[in-house]
Amino acid sequence: MSDILNHIEENPKRTKRLIGLEYEQLQQLIQNAERLHHDKQELLESKKMRIIAGGGGLKPKLSLKEQIILTLVYLRHLTTFEILGIQFGVSESTANDTFNYWLPILRELLPSSLIEQVKKTNLT
Repeated sequence: MSDILNHIEENPKRTKRLIGLEYEQLQQLIQNAERLHHDKQELLESKKMRIIAGGGGLKPKLSLKEQIILTLVYLRHLTTFEILGIQFGVSESTANDTFNYWLPILRELLPSSLIEQVKKTNLT
């Protein structure tokens, strides 16, 4: 588990300061984002034509919760992906790929006004 996620779990009142959401909002967002992620994965899996059974390959270094936190930390602090990778124990490209995967999912779940509250400046 990443240090940031540990810190959030141990200090839920500081969550808003770290990622721009209250702890309860974060828990609800994670739950909904994971559900949407699983739905998306099921749809992709149903379209695949498999010769070999699924379940192989490398397992992700970050849990879904950590991936969502990584995305929210980036939106809030606009740090580099290299620094983000160091904070979460992954490569720069993994941090970038993770962010780009979760951003559209979070945009579906959060009203644009809340996305703007989470991030300090406009990314576009």
